[in-house]
Amino acid sequence: MRKAILAAGTMLALLSAPAFAETTEYRVVFGERDVGRYTVTTEGNKATVVYDYKQNGRGPTIAETLKLDSDGVPTDWAISGKTTFGNPVKESFRRTAKGVEWQDLSGPGKIAGKDAPMYYVSQNGSPIAIAMLAKALLADADHSFEVAPGGTATLTERDRRTVDGKGGPKEVVTYELSGLSLSPNYVTLDADGNFFAQPDASFDVVRAGYEQADPELRALAEKLEAEHLARLKTDGVHRYAGPVRIRNVRVFDPAKLAMSDPMDVVFAGERISEVVPAGSPATEGETVIDGAGGSLIPGLYEMHAHLSPQGAMLNVLAGVTSMRDMGNDNEVLANLIERIEAGELVGPRVTRSGFIEGQSEFSAAHGRRARSEQEAIDHVRWYAARGFWQAKLYNSMDPKWAPAVVDEAHRLGMRVAGHVPAFSSADEMIEAGFDEITHVNQLMLGWVLNKGEDTRTLFRFTAMRRFPQLDLQSQKVRHTLDMMVANGTAHEPTIAIHELGLTAVDGKPWPGALDYIEHMPISEQRDMKQALFGTETAAERAGYVAAYAKILDTLRDMHKRGILLIPGTDLGGAFALHRELEIFTQIGMTPAEVLALDTLGMARYLGQDQTLGSIEKGKYADFFLVPGDPVKDLKAIKTIAMVVRGGDVYFPTEIYSQIGIKPFAPAPKVNAPE
Repeated sequence: MRKAILAAGTMLALLSAPAFAETTEYRVVFGERDVGRYTVTTEGNKATVVYDYKQNGRGPTIAETLKLDSDGVPTDWAISGKTTFGNPVKESFRRTAKGVEWQDLSGPGKIAGKDAPMYYVSQNGSPIAIAMLAKALLADADHSFEVAPGGTATLTERDRRTVDGKGGPKEVVTYELSGLSLSPNYVTLDADGNFFAQPDASFDVVRAGYEQADPELRALAEKLEAEHLARLKTDGVHRYAGPVRIRNVRVFDPAKLAMSDPMDVVFAGERISEVVPAGSPATEGETVIDGAGGSLIPGLYEMHAHLSPQGAMLNVLAGVTSMRDMGNDNEVLANLIERIEAGELVGPRVTRSGFIEGQSEFSAAHGRRARSEQEAIDHVRWYAARGFWQAKLYNSMDPKWAPAVVDEAHRLGMRVAGHVPAFSSADEMIEAGFDEITHVNQLMLGWVLNKGEDTRTLFRFTAMRRFPQLDLQSQKVRHTLDMMVANGTAHEPTIAIHELGLTAVDGKPWPGALDYIEHMPISEQRDMKQALFGTETAAERAGYVAAYAKILDTLRDMHKRGILLIPGTDLGGAFALHRELEIFTQIGMTPAEVLALDTLGMARYLGQDQTLGSIEKGKYADFFLVPGDPVKDLKAIKTIAMVVRGGDVYFPTEIYSQIGIKPFAPAPKVNAPE
């Protein structure tokens, strides 16, 4: 009897269909914490899947049913449940003799004909899609074929090792699965080609009984991703011997809120050596780059990052040469910064925030967790000794500890920012000495919550539907904002992620993606066409949209009052930061004011303005070139021809073409000395 590949988590090859169901369980590990499960049950030509994990009070809950043909290839596939932020999922795939068709949150699709791809990559499904695809690619002659909805998947072996667990030693092979998104996936199979794990630096789905293998598999995935990105940097970075002169550019001056007359900008090594009138004579041995009358803009700041290796590269290519990390796996972040500073990876300059969380069933996995006030204080000292710029306090921390924690941070020269801990308010945190409130919903929830309501869950998002009823002239609103003015408390609203969450609908690009979605691979386009926060009715969505309008009104009032508003996305930065800055023009700032805020303004805020934030002699060569004039139209920052970060020169078109992004602008002409 012909061998059948049962397309499931274990992907068992059986000589005949079993008379009973067989279930294989995997555990979901986040930051070394077990946060959920992925189970696959196979019976005959059917497979059912449960994928459910929760981290930081949120996570997906997914159920899948599959029908398989005699070769174990799916013919019918139904996916239901909810995404991480609660958006309802109803996804399907069907294969017939006429071709394949599917429906996901971005809309319907089909590919007709007998040569249509046999395998489908789900939008919101479990790891079973990767499990089936990896095993099929392993059996394919050249380990590469087209998949639906689009693209070509390729499997490349990267590592072999033996791991131990309850089932005894097991030989496993880790593969790079590329072609599905901007960065490769890493999938680990056992000796029979069955799914064993899907690790990355901080997250893993690993076969139950082998959880002890998780740390080494995550470390391996981190290493493999770094090697992949290092290859991209090697191919994409330009380092020129001698000085580099960028001719005929207009330089944005954040102090004057204006573009300069045509200038030449010269840098040698990592520092700017001259900013002189255009046409000034060059010296022997210079490389000359033709700015063609474009605009040279100081490097931007992303002030709410949770940095990843891929994100580090994408930010630099988008002109974001500095960022503030707002909470991460401390060891993973330290390794990433070390690789960036050693020149192995493309990445921005990173200012670190020390993430401090309390202990509860909703605790976030990253940073350091405290079970007492003294432990929280000790964590502040740990971060201070390692050079972290600020402490970030989080949802599950006992709010009664805040005054003592803030006092210790200030004593050690650190600032304090954060969420508003559950069962407290922004007013209490401002009184405790917070230097900055993070996220506009965290600020505004104190005006609409009832006593005892818990913001450690998705309720901190769904409760925003109460915002439209707010009277911004009420005493409680004025009291909070007056306190912020009096205390000099800054606010980082992360407007872009609220625009996405409150206004995006399934099947349409969210507003922030409109200018770049057509440049992205199909997988990225699908993600940009689905809602973040789920709604059951049109009335609920209308409530969210009205809440977003109230948020903008609140921020306009804060800007008029002189409260410092800080640009940051919590969406990974890069293209999302461009949108964040656009939205800042909707709350009362001119394009020049926004650019000044996110360059010299943020350099000053972080105490870095002696070396960053403007294009001046002696400062770091961190800037980017665009053909247009962003002072007239801020959208010009989205069309980047060149980025310089510490003297390293990148032409984004070169790296974008390798990762499936359609370039935005051609590279400038370069004349290097012989």
